[in-house]
Amino acid sequence: MWLYYRFTLSFRDVEDLLAERGVTVSYEAIRLWCRKFGPAYARNLRRRQGRLGDVWHLDEVFIRVRGERYYLCRAVDQDGDVLDILVTRRRDARAAKRFFRKLLKGQGGSPWQLVTDKLGRYAAAHRDLGLTAAHRTGRYENNRAEVSHQHSRGRERHMRRFKSAGQAQRFLAVHAAIGNAFRVARHRLQAIHYRLCREQAFRTWDLATCGS
Repeated sequence: MWLYYRFTLSFRDVEDLLAERGVTVSYEAIRLWCRKFGPAYARNLRRRQGRLGDVWHLDEVFIRVRGERYYLCRAVDQDGDVLDILVTRRRDARAAKRFFRKLLKGQGGSPWQLVTDKLGRYAAAHRDLGLTAAHRTGRYENNRAEVSHQHSRGRERHMRRFKSAGQAQRFLAVHAAIGNAFRVARHRLQAIHYRLCREQAFRTWDLATCGS
């Protein structure tokens, strides 16, 4: 499961990697494991990471599911960690409020600052929910959220698009949680500190998976 969610691999790729290590398992078994255990592991990882940053960057991109257009809403904090995602059919104030409520519940509180694009749905949701966070919509200020879509786009292409909205929601939620756990700012760290952070990430993964 870690190989599948951490890298851009197919189930058959993971099957071959395990076979090379002497582990015989079918790609279908790996698919069933990911579907059964992935959400539980993601919940454990999110529980262990606690509340993330207090500056929320929100953005969305469209995805195609069986020829229909859906929207992938994503929120990241000031450090680039994914706060939450939501796959929705609509792109309106109602969907924005639904996403805001999901974020508020998951993070256990409201942000200090909110950064979005200039479309009115976020402003309406911000007003209707009575949030006190400063709302910024400046040009280029939301690049952090826009860049965060790149990994999902790569997986979407590799998987030849998602088969259903539910599959997209399940996969991307687990993908984001595991990505957060192993997202170490290597360019900011000396090699020894980077290795220590990576070891900590593996310990967190072990605890999250063994404690399920």
